[in-house]
Amino acid sequence: MAMFRIGEAAELLGVSTDTVRRWVDAGRLAATRDGQGHRVLDGVDLAAFVRAAAAAPEEHAELSSARNRLRGIVTAVVKDTVMAQVDIQAGPFRVVSLMSREAVDDLGLEVGALAVAVIKSTTVVVERPSAAKGRTGT
Repeated sequence: MAMFRIGEAAELLGVSTDTVRRWVDAGRLAATRDGQGHRVLDGVDLAAFVRAAAAAPEEHAELSSARNRLRGIVTAVVKDTVMAQVDIQAGPFRVVSLMSREAVDDLGLEVGALAVAVIKSTTVVVERPSAAKGRTGT
């Protein structure tokens, strides 16, 4: 069984450690103590918490079949005469999109703008970190 310390869970969720601590203190997330006295979260419980949070619809969200929506801030826009590159920082994730210059102009995308990267792909590569990087229960 995978167990995550508060800091690891915060990093995975893209929130601060204080936020995860508040969720634990409020009873929204269950935590136990490990052998060193640190609070840890069970991976199954953490996954259920994330699923429940993701199932709640975003206010003002568009209806779409795409389920992978990363809300963030535009950090760079590079345009030429036909195409453009838009960089979005969504929590710990950098998303780069190539699109037409016309689309960038129509959407009013500029550095500092709020944007949602909607990802729908037929190919998704899933990797698992090596044992040295991931934590497993004992």
